[in-house]
Amino acid sequence: MNWPLIILIAIVVIVVIFLIGLYNGLVQRRLRIDEAFAQIEVQLKRRHDLIPNLVNAVKGYMGFEQKVLTDVTNARAAAVAAGAQGPAAQAQAENMLTSTLRSLFAVVENYPELKANQNVLELQESLTTTENQIAFSRQHYNASVLDYNTSIQVFPAVLIAGALGFTKREFFDAEPEAATVPTVDLNLS
Repeated sequence: MNWPLIILIAIVVIVVIFLIGLYNGLVQRRLRIDEAFAQIEVQLKRRHDLIPNLVNAVKGYMGFEQKVLTDVTNARAAAVAAGAQGPAAQAQAENMLTSTLRSLFAVVENYPELKANQNVLELQESLTTTENQIAFSRQHYNASVLDYNTSIQVFPAVLIAGALGFTKREFFDAEPEAATVPTVDLNLS
């Protein structure tokens, strides 16, 4: 028997199995990021779908507050358009939308008749629930990105990750004030 040849073949097999395992692990982490981002997109679409209904529900009561309604509508359009520009651009657009929603809710508080409107109450509750789901989805996405980015930057993966097309991913950052869910108490006082 040729022991040196057998040992060499065994070492090559072990290295190949190790590289396959490393590659498959990186692919799984990358796919988890894609899945997590898809969940954010689902929640953002729900949010984007709720906003026109909310704007229409308050429009009749807030005729002279047209600028606030226009700002919300424009911010929603920008957020929808930013979806194809990557996580950083989308996060920035969503932060602007959150800011305009805060303005809308602040103005809504000046209209007691809106506090009694069941449709506005339901839309506000749906939007608050969606905002919470967006926050949880963003946390999951960012945790997945951290895991993946760490995986491609540690030894020994760092030696092969770049060559195999594994590149660093962006976090879905929210501005500090965007971390708080826009809420308003529409209950009758």
